[in-house]
Amino acid sequence: MSAERTTGPSLLRCRRAASAVEFAIIAPVFLAMLFGIISFGAYLALVHDVQQIAAEAARASVAGLSDGERAALARDNIAANAAAYPILEPARLTLVSAATDPATNVFAVTLSYDASNMILLDLTRLVPVLPAKIVRAASIKRGGF
Repeated sequence: MSAERTTGPSLLRCRRAASAVEFAIIAPVFLAMLFGIISFGAYLALVHDVQQIAAEAARASVAGLSDGERAALARDNIAANAAAYPILEPARLTLVSAATDPATNVFAVTLSYDASNMILLDLTRLVPVLPAKIVRAASIKRGGF
């Protein structure tokens, strides 16, 4: 190697470290996006699970003759099926209400889930913070279609 190659102008033309510099600039942005996608995906899966349990409980309550019996059927269905969802912790799932609206003759089941302990939501603080309380409802018309 000649001495000219190590002088100032020739160092500026050297491209050997360009990949490392580009990686150092792009990697944090890429990782933030990756962890954001994982966090949002896990959160949306959890929201979907809560909605599915509410829908199943509403469908199971159709067999009840009174609001009390329908609410008991919904509660039993939630207790029996909540453990089948791998992301969901059944102890954090709460039945908020299960009642018939007399004006519309529609029975509605409302569930609340506390997701504050979900580690996937804390992967990164670079994405918007997702709400820790998930509330979902499902309803089903009672007779008289």
